[in-house]
Amino acid sequence: MKYSALYLLVGMTLVSAGGNMDAYMSTLEKEARLADPGFNGFEYSRGEKIYFSKHRGKRGKIVSCSSCHTENLSASGKHLFTGKVIKPLSPFANPQRFSKVKKVKKWLRRNFKDVYKREGTAQEKGDVLTFMMRRK
Repeated sequence: MKYSALYLLVGMTLVSAGGNMDAYMSTLEKEARLADPGFNGFEYSRGEKIYFSKHRGKRGKIVSCSSCHTENLSASGKHLFTGKVIKPLSPFANPQRFSKVKKVKKWLRRNFKDVYKREGTAQEKGDVLTFMMRRK
């Protein structure tokens, strides 16, 4: 699904919360297009695969995004190492989620490094955001 349709789905929540995810997603789209001229938009299914795929994380444990955030994005999670409670990822359950671009960038960078031991590409970030913003 292209971002424009995604924006229609949850855009009012993000705009009313003061976020500027539209601009951030556009930036990611431009970066993805520069990296791959054949880029054809962000996809829910690729984001879902990123979210659930398991990798040997930075502490040597096999982890995925769901290790801390759970398989149910509407439920609270718990950090695997610190035990800290994590509020739901779904903006349907947590309207504050994805409302501050600065926080989104920070946590995407940090979590990709924790799970993949590298920063995610623009396409990976756009795909996983597309998944997280649509899944209830």
